[in-house]
Amino acid sequence: MTTPDKTKAHAPVSRTAFWFLVVALMVGVALTGIAIMGSLSQALAPPTPTPQIEGITAIVPPDPLPDFTLTSGKGEPISLSDFAGRYVLLFFGYTHCPDFCPLTLAKERLVHEQLGELADRFAVVFISVDGERDTPAVLDDYLSRFDPSFTGMTGEEATIREIGVPYGLSFTLNKASPDDVDYTVDHSTLTYLIDPEQRLHSLISFSTEAGVIVDYLRMLATAG
Repeated sequence: MTTPDKTKAHAPVSRTAFWFLVVALMVGVALTGIAIMGSLSQALAPPTPTPQIEGITAIVPPDPLPDFTLTSGKGEPISLSDFAGRYVLLFFGYTHCPDFCPLTLAKERLVHEQLGELADRFAVVFISVDGERDTPAVLDDYLSRFDPSFTGMTGEEATIREIGVPYGLSFTLNKASPDDVDYTVDHSTLTYLIDPEQRLHSLISFSTEAGVIVDYLRMLATAG
């Protein structure tokens, strides 16, 4: 009896497997090349343009902000998360401020008025950096002179400093002595725009005109 030649019997199968492997490798290389080219195209493509507006710096992407709780002008606990779903124009200042604070609040009143029907989508929040003098009653009376819809918050100095870290807040109480009650406070003058998802969206400089802010807020409101 003749013994079958197993090598010859399997030769055609081996050649088929070989060419199948070659084709598979070629396809794999081709697909990898396409993927690499696609990644390179995305990496080299110019970024989506962000509107450049003088006096307003957009944070891209927006920075998530931690929640915090202070005392409102009504003497009740109030948190940043209470404004979820709305944009917040946040400003740190104090009621005895001779310049930056009243001018900023007056401008935000104009912005609020000019927004018209969109005004309800934006909240103006004023946080005092002078909790020693700015009691809830003092803060509430002060803000009511600008717009009753403005929200005031106050608290202890250490708490305000901790809250201000994500915003880059800095302030100095210029007391001549521990008992000094007639002092000024050096503080940051930016207005911080927080989006409805509680993220820092934009920084608005003190010198930005009300009309520019209104146009910017309208753009955000209609885009959303």
